[in-house]
Order: sequence, then C-alpha cells, then structure tokens
Amino acid sequence: MKPNSGTLVINIMNGGKAEAYEGVYQCTARNERGAAISNNIVIRPSRSPLWTKEKLEPNHVREGDSLVLHCRPPVGLPPPIIFWMDNAFQRLPQSERVSQGLNGDLYFSNVQPEDSREDYICYARFNHTQTIQQKQPISVKVFSTKPVTERQPVLLTPTGSTSTKVELRGNVLLLECIAAGLPTPVIRWIKEGGELPANRTFFENFKKTLKIIDVSEADSGNYKCIARNTLGSAHHVISVTVKAAPYWITAPRNLVLSPGEDGTLICRANGNPKPSISWLANGVPIAIAPEDPSRKVDGDTIIFSHVQERSSAVYQCNASNEYGYLLSNAFVNVLAEPPRILTPANKLYQVIADSPALLDCAYFGSPKPEIEWFKGVKGSILRGNEYVFHDNGTLEIPVAQKNSAGTYTCVARNELGKIQNEVQLEIKDPTMIIKQPEYKVIQRYGQVSFECIIKHDSTLLPTVTWLKDNDELPDDDRFLVGKDNLTIMNVTDKDDGTYTCIVNTTLDSVSASAVLTVVAAPPTPAIIYARPNPPFDLELTGQLERSIDLSWIPGDENNSPITNFVIEYEDALHEPGVWHYQTEVPGTQTTVQLKLSPYVNYSFRVIAVNKIGRSQPSEPSEQYLTKSASPDENPANVQGIGSEPDNLVITWEPLKGFQSNGPGLQYKVSWRQKDVDDEWTSVIVANVSKYIVSGTPTFVPYEIKVQALNDLGYAPEPSEVIGHSGEDLPMVAPGNVQVHVINSTLAKVHWDPVPLKTVRGHLQGYKVYYWKVQSLSRRSRRHVEKKILTFRGNKTFGMLPGLEPYSSYKLNVRVVNGKGEGPASPDKVFKTPEGVPSSPSFLKITNPTLDSLTLEWGSPTHPNGVLTSYTLKFQPINNTHELGPLVEIRIPANESSLILKNLNYSTRYKFYFNAQTSVGSGSQITEEAVTIMDEGKMAGILRPAVGAGKVQPLYPRIRNVTTAAAETYANISWEYEGPDHANFYVEYGVAGSKEDWKKEIVNGSRSFFVLKGLTPGTAYKVRVGAEGLSGFRSSEDVFETGPAMASRQVDIATQGWFIGLMCAVALLILILLIVCFIRRNKGGKYPVKEKEDAHADPEIQPMKEDDGTFGEYSDAEDHKPLKKGSRTPSDRTVKKEDSDDSLVDYGEGVNGQFNEDGSFIGQYSGKKEKEPAEGNESSEAPSPVNAMNSFV
Repeated sequence: MKPNSGTLVINIMNGGKAEAYEGVYQCTARNERGAAISNNIVIRPSRSPLWTKEKLEPNHVREGDSLVLHCRPPVGLPPPIIFWMDNAFQRLPQSERVSQGLNGDLYFSNVQPEDSREDYICYARFNHTQTIQQKQPISVKVFSTKPVTERQPVLLTPTGSTSTKVELRGNVLLLECIAAGLPTPVIRWIKEGGELPANRTFFENFKKTLKIIDVSEADSGNYKCIARNTLGSAHHVISVTVKAAPYWITAPRNLVLSPGEDGTLICRANGNPKPSISWLANGVPIAIAPEDPSRKVDGDTIIFSHVQERSSAVYQCNASNEYGYLLSNAFVNVLAEPPRILTPANKLYQVIADSPALLDCAYFGSPKPEIEWFKGVKGSILRGNEYVFHDNGTLEIPVAQKNSAGTYTCVARNELGKIQNEVQLEIKDPTMIIKQPEYKVIQRYGQVSFECIIKHDSTLLPTVTWLKDNDELPDDDRFLVGKDNLTIMNVTDKDDGTYTCIVNTTLDSVSASAVLTVVAAPPTPAIIYARPNPPFDLELTGQLERSIDLSWIPGDENNSPITNFVIEYEDALHEPGVWHYQTEVPGTQTTVQLKLSPYVNYSFRVIAVNKIGRSQPSEPSEQYLTKSASPDENPANVQGIGSEPDNLVITWEPLKGFQSNGPGLQYKVSWRQKDVDDEWTSVIVANVSKYIVSGTPTFVPYEIKVQALNDLGYAPEPSEVIGHSGEDLPMVAPGNVQVHVINSTLAKVHWDPVPLKTVRGHLQGYKVYYWKVQSLSRRSRRHVEKKILTFRGNKTFGMLPGLEPYSSYKLNVRVVNGKGEGPASPDKVFKTPEGVPSSPSFLKITNPTLDSLTLEWGSPTHPNGVLTSYTLKFQPINNTHELGPLVEIRIPANESSLILKNLNYSTRYKFYFNAQTSVGSGSQITEEAVTIMDEGKMAGILRPAVGAGKVQPLYPRIRNVTTAAAETYANISWEYEGPDHANFYVEYGVAGSKEDWKKEIVNGSRSFFVLKGLTPGTAYKVRVGAEGLSGFRSSEDVFETGPAMASRQVDIATQGWFIGLMCAVALLILILLIVCFIRRNKGGKYPVKEKEDAHADPEIQPMKEDDGTFGEYSDAEDHKPLKKGSRTPSDRTVKKEDSDDSLVDYGEGVNGQFNEDGSFIGQYSGKKEKEPAEGNESSEAPSPVNAMNSFV
C-alpha cells in the first residue's frame, strides 16, 4: 500500500505473474469511530488466446444461394473485436447483401460471381493486450447456372419463428435479423403492441441490427423483424425481458446526532427481481455485531432512539439480487459540539439596489444550532416578510434598499454555547444607460454615430464594450470607440447590422442595441420607403406524409430590403378561415420545407416583412390533405384531484383538432391505487376533458394515465402521474397546547402534531385563533375580536406578536388541509405581564402668573398595568437657548393637576412628563410655557439677571397664527419675535385625529406659508415652530377648508368681448409709441413727471374670501411706517392702516409675486421704517406694484 493512503498497488513490471493476483479484493477503513468497507473489486488477467488449428475446405456455392462464413474467434478477456479483411489488409466491403453479424460471422444473403476469392480472413483484435489474431484464409468459389432462380426471404439468424432475449436495465439492447433471399431482402422492425422509443432507437448494419440504448422495464415486449422482397416475406419474434440489477431509490445518508436525540437510516432499492436488503455495522453483519440498545432494525430502516456517544458507528447497506448488488456506507456520528461559524469575520457583501442580497452564515454544531440575525451593534432580532431565513444560515434580503446597508450580526447557539459573527453589506446604485443607441438609416459612404451615455455608482468602475451582431467589432480603423459613443466612418454595406453597447461592473451588467441600415444614395426624386408587395406564384412540391416543400416569388421590396418571410397555414378541415403562424425564414430564402401533421387539409400563404412593416398576405396556395394516422401525443396536464371525500376527478387538456391525427378521437383513462397490487382499471371516453371515479377511499394516492386514440390506433404509452382522491375535514384537534409568555407583547405557543392519517388530506398547516378576554388593569370586557395566525407546513410552534400588556387572552389551535379546518383544541388561557405605559394623553399649562404655572394632564390611553406615579421634570431656558438645572418631582398616580410655584418671572420653562408602572417609566410628553413679565417694569425692559450687566431681551416666541382657507389649500401667517435668521416649519393634521403631525419646512425666514393638497370640507389643526431654538412652537389653531364646488366661471380668454378689448388696448399702445417716437425726433421732451403723477397708488384690496388668494398690496406713502401688533380681522380683510401682514414686512425683498399656491407673481415695493427699537431704515427704492389675481 502507498504510505498515508488506502491505495493498493500491484506491480508486475519487475517480475511475477498476473494470474497470481487474480481474485476479489475489498478495502476496509477503520478508526475508533467505526469501520467503512468498499465494494468488491474483481481482478482478472487479460487473455488473448490463439486460434485452434483447423483445415478449411473451399466453399463451392451456386450463384444466388446464401452463404455464411464462420469466424468462431477464441474466447478472450475481454472479448475481442471482429473484422474481415483480405491478404492486402483491406477491409472487405459490406452492404445490404453482405454483412457481418454480431457473432462475427460473415453473411451473404445471396452470392454473386464477384464474391469468388481465396482470402476471406477473420481478424480478432484484443485491445487490452494490443494483439491481433488471424484465422486461416477461407476460399469461396461461385459457379453460375442459367437461369438464376429467385427465392423468397429465409432468416439465417436467428433461426425459428421465435426467440428470447434478456437484457439488464440501463444497458444497450442489440437485436439482429439477417435474411437470405433473391432479390436481397429489406429488414423492418416493429414492436408488437407499442412503438419503438423515439429518442433511443437506432438502426445499424443496414437495418439488420436494432439498437435501443438505456433500456428500462418499459422496453420489455415482443420485437418483430420482417424480411421482405418481391417474392414474399419472413419474420421472427424476439421476446425481450428487461431485468434490473439493484438501483437506489433512497441510499442511506450520514447522520449527525447529539446525545439523547432520535434518528433513522433508510436504505431503499429496486430491481428485477426485487433485491434483498441486509445491514452491516462496521463491516460486520448486524446480527452478530455488538448490541446497541438504541438501535432497532426494521427491514430497510434502522431506527435510533436516545443515542449515546458510544452509538457512533459506520453502517453498511447491501441490496442484492442475482444480477448485482449495491453497497453504501453511512456514518452515524453521535457528537456534542458547541456552535462554530465558518463564514469569515467582517466579510464584505456588495449588491445593487433593488436586487437580492444573500448574507452567509455557514455553521456547524451538535445539536444543530439555532441561527438568529441582528442589524447594527444593538439592533433587535430580524423578523418579518422583508427577510428570508434559509436553513443553511443564510439571510436573504429579497429587495435590498439603500437603508439595508450596514453591519449584520449572525448568532449561532445551542445548549453547549453561543458564537456570533459580523458581516458588512454595501448597497450600490444600479448601472443605467440613460441615453441608448438609436436606430439609424445611413447612406453608403456616410458617417454614423451611436451614443451610449451611462450612469453608475461612483464606487464602481464600469467598462463599456461594443459588439456588432453579438460579436466583436471588426478590426478596422473606421470604427472609433469614444468614451460614450461609437462612430463609423465611411460606412459600407457590410457595416449593416445590430450594434450593442454593453456596460459591465463587478456587480451588474446592462446593454442596449440599435440597428444600422445602410442604403444607397437617394436618387432624384428622393426614395420613398414602403412596405413590400406580397409574394406570388406559391407552389407546393415534394409532397410527403409529414412534410412538403413550399416556394414563392418575392414581390417588390419598395426600397427597403426584405428581412424575413412569415409562412401561415389554414386548416380547412378543422378551422376554416383561421390562419395560424407556421414558421418564418430569412428574406434571402424563397423556399422552405414545412413539417405537417396527419389529417389536416393545409393551404399556405406568405407575408414579406421589411423595416417599414408587413406586406399584405399572398394568395393562398393549393390545398393539400395529409393522411390520417394514430395520435402522436397524449393529453397534457393530467391531474387527479378529488372533489368529494369518495371520488377521484381525473382531468386533462384535450388534444386540439389537428393533434388528433385522424377521425374518432377518444381517450383511454386508466387508474389504480398506488402501492397496492391492483390491476389497472380503464375506460374509454369521448373527446372530453374530465372523468370522475366514484366510490374511492378518502385521500389515497392513485396512479393515473390518459392515452389518446382514434380510428387508426393508439398514441404512444403515456407516462403515469400521481393523484389523490378527495379530501375530508381533519378528524382531531392538536393536543398538548402550551403557551410560554416571553414578554408583555409576545408569546410562544406549542402543540403536538396530529397523526397524518387523521388529517385526511394535504396538510397545509395549523391555525392559531387567539383573542383578548379583558384588560387586567381596567377589568372591563369589550367586543371580542379574534385574530388568526397561520403556520404553514408541519410546524409545532409559533409566535404570537402584538399582544397587549397586562391582559388576559384565550387561544385554540386547529389543523388545516385542502378541505378546511379541523376541530379546535380546548381554549387555553394565558395572561401577559405588565408593561410600561404610553405617554399621558395630554399636558396643558394654564394660568401663568409672575411666579407660578398650573399643569393639567390626562392619564395614559394605554396604562399597560397599574399606574404607580407620575414624574415631572422641568428646567428654565435662557436667551441663548441653553438649558438650566433640571428639577424632578414625583406625583401620586391619582392626581391630575399641579400648581408650580416660586418660579422666575418672564422665564420660559420646558416640561417633561411621564407615567410609571411597576415595570418602569413610559414615554414622555413635553411642553413649554412662559411666566408673565413684571408689569411694573418698563415695556421692552426686563429685570436684569443676577450678576448680569446688561438687559436681556424677551425670549423668542411665535404668536398671532392666522389662517385663510380655500377648498384644497390654506394660507398660514404668523408673527415672530426673537433673533433673526430663524428657520420656521409648519405642522398640521386633521383635527381630532390621533395621527402624527405632518411637517412642512418654510423656505427662508418668511412669516407665511401655503398648505396645499388639503381635503375639502375638513377641519385641520395647525401650529408653527422654529428649528434650532430649543424647538419652541406656537399654540394650536383650527381651521376648516371650504366644501368642494364645481367651478361655474367661464374662461374669459375665450369670450369675444375680451378678445376685442385686448385688441383695442394693443392698438392704443401702438399709437402712443408712434406719437412718442415722432415727438422725440422733433426734439421734444417726454413728460415723465406728469406721467408718474397721473398714476396714483391703488387701494390695498381685501383678501378674497372665495378662493383665499391675496389681493394687490401697495404702500400709500413711501415713507409711512407700517404698524405692527394688530391681527387680521375676523372677516379676513386687511386694513390699509393697521395691517401687519404686508409682504414687505416679511423680509423677502422687493421683487416677488404671490399666487394662490404660495408663489410670487407680482412685485411688492415701498420704503419701510423699522420699529424704533431697531434703529435703522430700509434704503430700498420703491417699484411699481404689479400684483395679479388668478382666475379660478
């Protein structure tokens, strides 16, 4: 044996005889865990014996008689290859008349004078020993007699009328028939009661040998060879039986168990005859092997129960019959190993966005570890439909998004330990071709360019490749490949074709194609491109049973080359007037061989196609009726599904008209119960698609087959399918239902599976019904809303998510099959523990004084337990947005209000309020409030803070939030006091709704905003806040949008009077321009001042109540200061003197326009004086007002 190997080397090159090593060898590999054995290996020396000496007499044969020259080669190992040659080592020619048989003999069906020769030599070649043995030459002399008598066929081999042949499954079946006769007979083969297998049948030796490869039991039967000439025929029937050496159905597989687990080894094989199964343990028959109490042998199965580590062994299964045997080793390894993760740590995965991501977590351990996945360092366990967890530990994200990127942690644990591993996932943008190459028609000798502009992830390096007709570009300097284009110079006819741009990165690939058509230079006048004219002169030739040749003459292509021809056919026998697609051929082809089906009355037509379109169909060809035949195929989609517990409904897709191959289409429906030694039951039905078998047992498997037949015979033997009789409702409920409460919102339910025989159908899974009985904190019952969770397959546990804390629940479990649900298990009661409460329902701060505030609150909507107390925290906020010291107060659970005293005057406070149960604190609600300022001080002057040397301004605030609402939008405006450059936002929602506030960011520091997309006739709540200023907000305001109304206004732009008025205005302006031009040329001066004085500022118009848009705004006097402090009146008008909502006040500049959607459409101007406290004036120049009202 080779060192460190199990290979045995037998070397006879240096002496020794091969015969000394002849025998049967078997290898055994053994260690402390067991012993494995190999198959038997037979060694036999090759032999190439010599021909025995014999005296060969010359063969004298009459012309026309048959002759057999016997070879009778010596028996060698392996058998030799036989061939006939002459003295010049030239192979003797063979034909239908002269041929070599399978046994090596040379057969003459009839001899001719040219067959006379003295050097017919049979050679035997022994490939293994590389030797050739030669038989003594045989002499043949043919004498003639006049006339030569013709004879009908007689079989030379095999002899008699019948014979038998046994072949093994999977081998090659060779059947031979050689006949004598004059004229030379022709051999034909048929299978009685069936068809020769189409894809596995071959004919050799001038059809004298029938060869069927990969034979199976279905190939058993009677095969008839028929030898025929003009005088008659002879036949021979060979009865073929296909036996089978054992072959695996289920080979035993290695088994890894942990101590105390159960398992099975299954060894199932088939063969003909049925093989016997025997077991060995560590190479020893199991009957005499050391006893193992955890092992039980049951025929082809070994059952292991409560295994221990000493139960490890290698088991061998031997399946044998008279034609061979199978041997397979299976290692039963009882192993206790903590988990190990085999995937490298911090492995990086990169995927394209919206593509699947597969994160590996290869693991090993015994017992089999449980795998969990987490995202992030402290993320929760991954669950839900957006993830797929594979049995091998792989985590699949079917559609990876940008937010899927990050660190993922795989945790493997069993009862012996836990281990984890992190992998990284990066999501890349997909590669896209944002401008694809386009179809081009270019004149010969011109220049053309195809563009291919791409967009890709910045971290991926793309490569761009151009192809022509799916092949590399020609090696030609005329092809210039740029960064994002392909240019072809001096185009020729051979450049015609399809050009493809392929963009590849390491993660994805995209492509786009365009066709280039090269045409001749246009004549004068320009070429008109059109669809081709229809082909004509259709002709049918070469008529056969299953094929025919069709030819035609193309019509005018109309300056665009014909790319292809489409051939259609009509079946006047089954579907007259309906044309079907048959095939298509290139535009350069004008003839085609068409495959035909039996029993169809064909006529054909041809359609020409070019780049412009399709021609009209040609005139139909003459009709051709094919002969009837038995069906070539059987119905498809055969199924057996019971509709009732005591029936079996067999359905199939019927053959179409032309598939029937002849008249009288029917179906032979056969069935028998699977795994029961029953005979087939058959019935012949009309051309239907369903047959119902009644009186069947409930849900048992059946073997089903449906065979087509017509008046001429049967279709080939159909394949069998497995169906089941009807299902019935399950009989029993799952037992031993147990509930394990994991936390206040999650529970795990276990149950024992029901016996499969009681399911009485396809097991689809289990349904868990559960419902809340009552809340333990409120002791009040409510309407019972049952929830249902379905667990597919044969699962015995499931998780119940979304439970309410501190509540009493009931559940039951039912098994489900295709018929419906079984009975429910007894109701199981369980309770969830307390949880943390939700935030208090509201927190209001009222009654502000110099040094006190009153707080009122509502209890949490979901207490999730017994409330023990409330916690209030608050702290002051100074004018630099810094938070002061935090004060905490604990409040009894039965209180609902509190007065805070001893606070600083004119100070903003931030409050944090939450509730507690015995489990912990719930989420908090926050609010802000300001104590009132000391009215005894001067306006605008605050009391200096202790130790401060300067006066503090009033802290920023937002007040006077006003709304003007229309049907689908609302204008929101407010007043702001505080530092400059505040960033505002508007929050809104449906009044009375518990939905989260929607947030809109205000561009710049303007003090108005338009909410769009509102629902007509709906009440909304709104508030305004500022970012970066400790998050303070205004109080809430409520408004209601107007009802939806159909517009009754008419578009005046289409009215005649409006058009006439506009024309008059345009004419007047034209006249004024002409007058001005004439006066200027005369040296006069244009009275600008008079023109300006003539235009007075318009009155400030009120805001429209019907649509909420602003009217025109203007300053009556350039230097008149605008007053602040007044609010918009309730009638939604803006007064000239006291409006504080002039758009000039909002600091947006002087050039802007404002429409009903919040955009500026006019110009606003006017010089404005700031408040005295601000100390400076605006220096902006006035500009004319050009505000517009929009028509609705």
